[in-house]
Amino acid sequence: MKSNNEKVILSGMRPTGKLHIGHYVGALENWVALQKDYKNYHLIADYHTLTTNLDTTMVFEDSIEMAIDWIASGIDPEKSPIFRQSKIKEHTELFLIFSMLITKARLEKNPTLKEQIKAMNLQTITYGHLGYPVLQAADILLYKGDLVPVGEDQVPHVEITRQIAGVFNEKYCLPDGHSIFPIPEPKITQFARLPGLDGKAKMSKSLDNTILLSDDEEKIKTKMKKAFTDPNKLRKGDKGNPDICLVYTYHKKFNGNEINEIREGCKSGSLGCFDCKMNISSKISGYFAAIREKRAELEQKKKEVLEILEDGENKARSVAVQTMTEVREAMKLG
Repeated sequence: MKSNNEKVILSGMRPTGKLHIGHYVGALENWVALQKDYKNYHLIADYHTLTTNLDTTMVFEDSIEMAIDWIASGIDPEKSPIFRQSKIKEHTELFLIFSMLITKARLEKNPTLKEQIKAMNLQTITYGHLGYPVLQAADILLYKGDLVPVGEDQVPHVEITRQIAGVFNEKYCLPDGHSIFPIPEPKITQFARLPGLDGKAKMSKSLDNTILLSDDEEKIKTKMKKAFTDPNKLRKGDKGNPDICLVYTYHKKFNGNEINEIREGCKSGSLGCFDCKMNISSKISGYFAAIREKRAELEQKKKEVLEILEDGENKARSVAVQTMTEVREAMKLG
């Protein structure tokens, strides 16, 4: 049985450029912690962007910006290689093979796909969009991932990966009888979801309701002035309900030492919303100060960041090539 530091985890994001604090709370914070105990690979999932958007104009620059945020947040590329999916051609080869091992009907049952179709009001979808969980399976299994950190709502994706790995292992094995792929287990994680400034459940750049990791204190203050609060608390002196206030949610994450004082001040009316917003702006700025400083340094060294990606791609490629050599051997494809 593998020890934790031998177990492999692959995590990734679509390249969307500069990341916001919701990305940090919802993923990056967890990734940084996981690399202490597991062998991690971090995938810039640029092929996955094509499932919903064929415009690739900004993919390269967005990939660099996202990598900068990953490194600034604490991902150690020496320990946890960072690489672009499109630079490792074996992803597409394994995706092609895996697509033969699962039915259209099975993919159509994917609840996340159903939610995307509804949210985007899509009348039709492409083959690639339908099959993106198969590409995810290839992403994970190419590096023989043992664990997949997911929230409860993402477990169906892991089940598809497990099914594909099981079918492949049943049909094909190495000459010594060993299976190639592990059957990955979901590592259930309570991913925090930080609401957007407008009170929407999700922070998203497309909704223009974000605070970026790169935003300085003045920019954060400007954004926070428009943040959603208790609509019944119009002025200082009005009693508020912190449980429905977005700003209070931010205090719980970034200002835990004052949380009881903030709560009582809101409920009694002694704390005005403007002062509360300026307080949390300062705390958020302080919380991400080191990341922001590191990010500013890396912005001036984009050539070095690209070299870090290329080094990660070389490391990832060596693993991917070995896996595909075993796959071809098991399938007797030469």
